[in-house]
This record gives sequence, structure tokens and C-alpha cells, in this order.
Amino acid sequence: MRTAGNIFMKICLILALAAWGGNLAYSQDTKAQEDRKARLEKEIAIIDQQLKANAKESSHALSNLSLIRKKVSSRKELLEESNRKISSYEASINLKEKEIAATQARLDTLSLYNGKLVRSAYKNRNAKIWYMYILASDDLGQAFRRYGYLRDLSKQLNLQAEKYKDTKAQLEKETEELNMLKAEAEVVRAQHAAEVKQLQSEENDSREVVNQLNRNKKKYQKQLSQKRKEVEALNREIERIIREAMAAEEKSSGKTSASGKKPSQPIDYKLSGAFQNNKGKLPWPADGPVVDHFGQHYHPVYSNVKLPFNNGISIALQPGTEVKAVYEGVVKQIIVMPGYNKCVLVQHGKYFSFYCKLGTVYVKSGDKVKTSQAIGTVDTIGGDTQLHFQIWEGRNPQNPETWLRPQ
Repeated sequence: MRTAGNIFMKICLILALAAWGGNLAYSQDTKAQEDRKARLEKEIAIIDQQLKANAKESSHALSNLSLIRKKVSSRKELLEESNRKISSYEASINLKEKEIAATQARLDTLSLYNGKLVRSAYKNRNAKIWYMYILASDDLGQAFRRYGYLRDLSKQLNLQAEKYKDTKAQLEKETEELNMLKAEAEVVRAQHAAEVKQLQSEENDSREVVNQLNRNKKKYQKQLSQKRKEVEALNREIERIIREAMAAEEKSSGKTSASGKKPSQPIDYKLSGAFQNNKGKLPWPADGPVVDHFGQHYHPVYSNVKLPFNNGISIALQPGTEVKAVYEGVVKQIIVMPGYNKCVLVQHGKYFSFYCKLGTVYVKSGDKVKTSQAIGTVDTIGGDTQLHFQIWEGRNPQNPETWLRPQ
């Protein structure tokens, strides 16, 4: 008996732990959904702010198109989150309805059983009849048995009445929970419908910008040519700075750089290794949606026009947002470039991180910075408030999104 009792206790414990684990997993999944929803809503708010800021700037058609398409993409993700939430509510409602049906069946059974007990007690409601029933026993044993039966009948009446009361209260609670779930589901469905309507409007905006670009092709191609010059100038300057910084490695062997100057210090390979070990885990320099990705891209409207190679990413931000160093290092240089304003260049051994389009800068050349230390604030250039961010390994540009932790 002791062994059977232990087995029963273990089964109960396993079931309890399984239920707790299920609730924990559901809670974590719900939190993850809410976090994703909040991030997407923030991205859309930032993009809306920028679109409003440069609405009167006809020169921003290409930038606006990128922003609108990013917003459409975020909106679709938001709709996916909404669909998942609606599905979750539908599953919960279905489960709750099954629980209510089971509770109702149990209540019906108790009601039927209680009815029989009550009818039996009613027939024997007179105490004299009870006494006569006991006294009419053939012997003492039968008298005790009859007494026990009547006593148990009374206990059963009280016990079943209590069970009926508890089950009815449980049914009322489950019904209330079901009504709350249905109300919450209706709110989510209404939000989903509004998101769908908003998405349709944004897709119309996208088509209108495409038409605008097609109507004024020569004008925008001229602007694109100017942008290409700015990108190429920035790339040349970055390559020059890296080339001079990497020359520091020659000092350790007694050599000088191509310019004839001896570098100030050798490459910190220990820092390089630490930086490399954090690939995919670096903190973001600022919190916002990526509206321009690394690599070679073609114009979204003029499909045969190749855009300037993007050595980094552009992150849309709210005006005045602080920009932070992604890892500890040394500020190598601060430069000002057309179209990019102030740029802070930080060296992490043989790795480099670049933060461009800054309005104010908190650091100076030679400063040591720590991970997540604020180095300045983003600038608003022609209506766009975007951080241009790059990571280089020596003379090779890297895709920053592979180095930064997943959003």
C-alpha cells in the first residue's frame, strides 16, 4: 500500500509540474508576442514621424519609398502577430467552452443525484418514522445498520449540497472567464481590421511614390548621382582612416607607414578577439528599424539602375536619439562629411565601427569608450533622422546585422 501511495504522489507531482511548465511557457510566449508587437509599433511610429517631417521635400521620394516599404513590412509583421493572438484566443475560448461543458455535465449529474437524495429524505422527513424504523429492527445489529443508513443519508445530503454549490460557483467563474476572453478577442479582431485598413492605405502611398518617381525620372536620377558622389567620398575617407590605423601593426616590427609616420600604438589583438567572439551579440547603437540594408541593391523603381554599394545600414530614429558604442574601443577620429554630417570612428583592435549622421558628439579623438556608452546624438538631415552605421574587419566592410544581436 505504501508503494502504491508513493507512485500516486509521484504521478500527482509530475502532473502538477507539467501544468506549471505549460503555464510558464504560455506566459513567456505571451510576453514575447507583446514585446514583438511593441517593437513593431515603435518602428511604425518612427517611420511615420520621418515621413511627416519630409512630406514637403519632393527630393525625398526615394527615401520616402524606402520608409513606406519598411512600414508596410512592419505592418504585415504586426498583422501576423495579430493573427497569432487571435488564434491563441480562439484556442483558449474553445478550451474554456469544453471546460464549461464538462462542469455543466458534472452539475447536471449532481443535480440528479441530489434530487434522489432529497426525495428519499422527504419520504422519511418525520423523526418519528426514523425512530420507528430503528425500533422495528429484528435485532440489535439490524438496528445499528438502520441507524447508520439514516446517519449516512444525512451526511450525503450535506456533502452533495456542498459539492453542488462549489460546482455551480466554478461554472459561474468559468462562464465569466469565457465572456472576458470573448471580449478581449473582439478587441484584437477590431485592431486587426484597423491594421488591414491602414496597410491598404500605406500600399496606396507606396504606389503613389512610385508614380512620382516615374514621372520625374531625370530629376531623381540627377539626385541619385549626387548621392553616389557622397557615398563614394565617405567610403574613400573611411578606407583612408582604416589604412592609417592598420599601419600601427607595422610599428611592432619597427616599420613605418606609407606616409612615413610611425603609428601611435600597435593593434590590440586581445580586443580584436573579444570583439570577434561577440559576433551576433553586440548591442545595437540605437533602437530603430533598419530602412537601408548592407550590400549591393538596385533602384526599387528604375530596375536597371544600380545603387551605390552600401557598406553599412541605416537605422531610422526619433530626433535627438542618443547613439551608443557597440563595444569598448578607442575613438580614432571624428570627421564631417557632406550628406553625413559628423562621423565618429571607433577602433576595436583590427575591427572598426562607424557612426555617421550625428548632430552632436560627446567624445573626442583618443578617448576610450565602453560598451553602450553614449557617443553623441543623431542628426536630422533634410527631414531624415537616420543613423548610418558600419562595421569593418580591417579593410573589409561587414554586414552589421550579422554582428548585432537579433532584434
